Amino acid sequence: MKKKYKKNKRFNENQSSFYFEDYLETNKKNKILKKKNLSQDRIYLLFFLFFSLILIFGIRIIHVSLNKFEKFNQEGSSQKFTMMRRDIVDRNGVLISRNIKSFHAAINPNLVKNKENLIIKLKLNFPELLTKEKELAFYKKKYFYLKKRITQNEKEKLWRFGEKGIIFEPFQSRIYTHSNLFSHIIGQVDFDNYGVSGIEKYFDKELKNSKKLDEPLKLTLDTNIQYLINEELNKALITFRATGGAALLMNIENGEILSLVSLPNFDINKRERIKEKKYMNKITKGVYELGSIFKTFTIALALDNNLITPKTIIKNIPRSIKCSKYEISDLKEFPKNLSVEDIVIRSSNIGTVLIARKVGEEKFKKFIKETKLLKSPELQLEELGNPINFNWDKCKLETVSYGHGITTTPLQAATTYAALTNGGLIIQPNLIKKEINQNYDRLISIKTSNEINKILRKVVTDKEGTASLADIDGYYVGGKTGTSQNYKDNKQNLNTFISTFPSYKPKFVLLVMLENPKVANDLIYNYRGIKIKGSRNEAGWNSVYVAGKIIKKIGPILAIKNKDFNQYVVEKTN
Repeated sequence: MKKKYKKNKRFNENQSSFYFEDYLETNKKNKILKKKNLSQDRIYLLFFLFFSLILIFGIRIIHVSLNKFEKFNQEGSSQKFTMMRRDIVDRNGVLISRNIKSFHAAINPNLVKNKENLIIKLKLNFPELLTKEKELAFYKKKYFYLKKRITQNEKEKLWRFGEKGIIFEPFQSRIYTHSNLFSHIIGQVDFDNYGVSGIEKYFDKELKNSKKLDEPLKLTLDTNIQYLINEELNKALITFRATGGAALLMNIENGEILSLVSLPNFDINKRERIKEKKYMNKITKGVYELGSIFKTFTIALALDNNLITPKTIIKNIPRSIKCSKYEISDLKEFPKNLSVEDIVIRSSNIGTVLIARKVGEEKFKKFIKETKLLKSPELQLEELGNPINFNWDKCKLETVSYGHGITTTPLQAATTYAALTNGGLIIQPNLIKKEINQNYDRLISIKTSNEINKILRKVVTDKEGTASLADIDGYYVGGKTGTSQNYKDNKQNLNTFISTFPSYKPKFVLLVMLENPKVANDLIYNYRGIKIKGSRNEAGWNSVYVAGKIIKKIGPILAIKNKDFNQYVVEKTN
């Protein structure tokens, strides 16, 4: 029995030992599991924190991208920007002028901790700004302007200095998106946003009307056409070494001006005072003796008074005519007998004088009065010229008939051509896009207008015509040249070409004028299919050439090639 008990006792001892070992192993496993769970919890927590941060930054980035914020916050600056002037746009809504938030850079020396350090930085980065006077101002502890109207790049550069003493004063600045492209039309405003020239001055009150700030002032101008004409005219100044030039494109049915270019021009964003005469608006303010373009007026008057027809032959045309103490002659030798249309096509002074004498002074006076050629033009600008006083004394009828001894503005001349070719109605030039209900006055009959259009077309197409270089295929250009000289200095000349197109049913008048052009000896002309070099300084060899280049460029935009002629033929047939 004792032995058995001992065995059991040994068994129990072993048993208890076994259970003890199992308990310890389980404990260890539980501890390991707890540690693992704790580590996993920490990982989940960190993941959640990182995910939250990414989510917060993501939302912030989206918020910033969808909202406009000022890059630089300046104490005292207004959070809401309200424009002081309305936008100006072209006929297609393209922005031309707008008010934006700009800054002046000022220095408050009292806030500058290290004046010497800031002065060194300014000298290195803005050597042109820090004058000796401004450098001394640092030590006088007096608030002063480092520069007014700083650019955005200058502002960013100054801001990077991290200097509290640099103050950015906000103000409203007028910017012109096309720099010098519309300088003679748009004009400028002063630092207080008051218009001082051009459209800005003429419509100053309208542009500051608080009730219309969200409504832009819409012009009749076309930015694309303005650019193309400006580009071709600039090329012409180089090619013909001219001192200046101008061009005008106008709708002859309603007077809308699509383009007005005067060269040289200037950058209106620079706010510089322009005093030199060469920078004036040559189309509206320039007053010139335009020469032979007046011959068309003489012929139109004679036709309208039934004194002649286009085919009437003027016989025995002399080489020269004595008028008082003056002698009038032609620059070239012409046949003795010329038809009325040939007198215009070849541009005969003597032939025109003989027709003018048939018309008489009284009818010519009435024509000049109705066309307002001797008055300041009417347009939404203040830069308008006044023709030189004119008296109808001896030989005035004769000289006026071919455009000498009388001055006018290019705008008035182009407007008169519009009336001669649009069916005879006097239109009013206009720069503002709006509904126009004009009661047009009649200058000549529809019949006379049609006859003039046919004659002007022949000036371009006839082998004896003076404007062959403007015969651009598909656009049916008609027009008249004018070459005049300064009597005080024969080295100064003015070459002009006024064209209308398409001549079968005119829609546009284009005037191109060059001041003091020279012969382009190296220019190769395509003259009726023949390559030749130009050798004469006449409108037919420069102004006409430029007009042809312009019409070829702007024609596709105006959409008048070929299809209109086909439609016109259909209308006439029906």
